[in-house]
Amino acid sequence: MVSKLKAVDPKSASPSKPKILIFGKPGVKKTWVSLDFPSDYYIDTEGGANRPAYTDKLKESGGSYFGVEQGSTSFSNVIEEVKTLAAVKHDFKTLVIDSVSKVFATEISEEAERLGDKDAFGASKKPAVGYMRRLVSWLTKIDMNVILISHEKVEWTQGEQTGTTFDAWDKLEYELDLVLNIFEQAGKSKARVVKSRIAGFTKSEVFDWSYDAFAEKYGRDIMEGDVKPIELATEAQLTTVNDLIGRVKLPEGQVTKWFKAAKCESFEEMEADKLSKIIDYINKTFIKTEEKKEKVS
Repeated sequence: MVSKLKAVDPKSASPSKPKILIFGKPGVKKTWVSLDFPSDYYIDTEGGANRPAYTDKLKESGGSYFGVEQGSTSFSNVIEEVKTLAAVKHDFKTLVIDSVSKVFATEISEEAERLGDKDAFGASKKPAVGYMRRLVSWLTKIDMNVILISHEKVEWTQGEQTGTTFDAWDKLEYELDLVLNIFEQAGKSKARVVKSRIAGFTKSEVFDWSYDAFAEKYGRDIMEGDVKPIELATEAQLTTVNDLIGRVKLPEGQVTKWFKAAKCESFEEMEADKLSKIIDYINKTFIKTEEKKEKVS
């Protein structure tokens, strides 16, 4: 018997809010324009946007500030903030992390110091990359506009300088749908499309770096629409699944496969509907099978 397929008509799928990475030199208004996006929850990992000009603008737009004093230099703290924003009801529409370069580099530096002379073959990068993967996982789930701001660095190819790129985890561009290089031209901030999977944003095209210009291309109604929190697993579900796993012998690596498919690291981080399907699967595949064997014997 073939199981019922769950795909839907492509046109019925709801459009998602933008998840973008921007990078550029200092002073090109990466941060300033990001504060024009609707209702920012602004995570300042550098402490550079706590000056009145920035905080006044953030307050006027209905935003909120999470800075160094609130714990923004810790990658784990940043992820906890993102998890909470994804799972609770609030009025914020845009998440800005400024900069992702700083929190990534800080994690590498701290791990390198901890390892000392045992740091070899990129060992100091492993925790930072792990945190970055977790962050990206939550960013794909969260129903908010997301702007990751990065520093700019020189790009090298076969020993020759070929341009500039973002200064963060090198796989980040593959995880997001849009990467923009912000620069100044004739006294105005511009955005060049470096990578795009979004209709309306063509690679190498240049447009004004402003909220109005971006929203016109992406869809203002999508970006300014209500934010819907995801429903995480309940305590009752967690108790049930842990009890079931304690009773049955699952195939080796099965739980890890579930986590990978759900893009999470634990049942606590799993969405309620996905965990419900796992519980049903265990009940139907293992518990009922055991009950039948017991009756036969």
